[in-house]
Amino acid sequence: MIAQKYINPFTDFGFKKIFGEEANKDLLIDFLNELLTDKGKIINITYLKSERLGATDLDRKAIFDLYCENEKGEKFIVEMQRAKQDYFKDRSLYYATFPVQEQAKKGDWNYQLNSVFSIAITDFIIDEENKTKLLHDVRLIEKETQKEFYDKLRFIYVEIKKFDKSLEEIETHFEKWLYVLKNLVKIEEIPPKLQEKVFKKLFQVAEIARFDAGQLQSYRDSEKNYLDFTASLKTSFREGKEEREIEIAKNLIILGADNEFISKATSLTPSQIDKLRTES
Repeated sequence: MIAQKYINPFTDFGFKKIFGEEANKDLLIDFLNELLTDKGKIINITYLKSERLGATDLDRKAIFDLYCENEKGEKFIVEMQRAKQDYFKDRSLYYATFPVQEQAKKGDWNYQLNSVFSIAITDFIIDEENKTKLLHDVRLIEKETQKEFYDKLRFIYVEIKKFDKSLEEIETHFEKWLYVLKNLVKIEEIPPKLQEKVFKKLFQVAEIARFDAGQLQSYRDSEKNYLDFTASLKTSFREGKEEREIEIAKNLIILGADNEFISKATSLTPSQIDKLRTES
């Protein structure tokens, strides 16, 4: 375990400690208001049960990191996504159906719905083509006119990995949030630029030394799971990369390329390439 002063917000314990506790809901409200600047201020939120069941026992259920509603009855799914999935967008849409369908009323009902916001802070890259765009606000629009067709269903994705500003470069309150979330485990003392009420509280909440024995053990377990998960991802990526490079090398051998060329085209050593030649 790496010694650190503050918790890792990308762990399950860390994310829910900062954003998911009743005593700290002002932190979540502040973050949401910075994220959703065009919808009017959120005054209060109520945490709802995070496990949503299907219509029958045979239906799949959904378990959100955080699920809450504001004083207007608008619903918010807030999640920290640690790993890229093949059908990540499909999953987001599926999860959003639960707060939509649960608004149905028995008897006469005119189908009027409250807004649903599906928010994900991702620890991976969604849009590989655009290297700088880190905030995605996805809505239903009419293709020809590009006008918003429906304003009560929004998907907001924050690609935290793309945020690369230094403390000196950050300008807005939202950028301060991104900086803190990305760099919390590295911070030892609260910088002057972050001496605001909301961040002072966040650092207080996130300080490991303040945890009791039970909280400390829960965080250590969560941190270990996060580190094991991260290591597993890196191993899978490395093994996948090696398999791709071996395949490239085999094709280049068939085409008559020499070891020097193949070594430059891949990260394989000449001895590894010679071994592939004997196996071909």
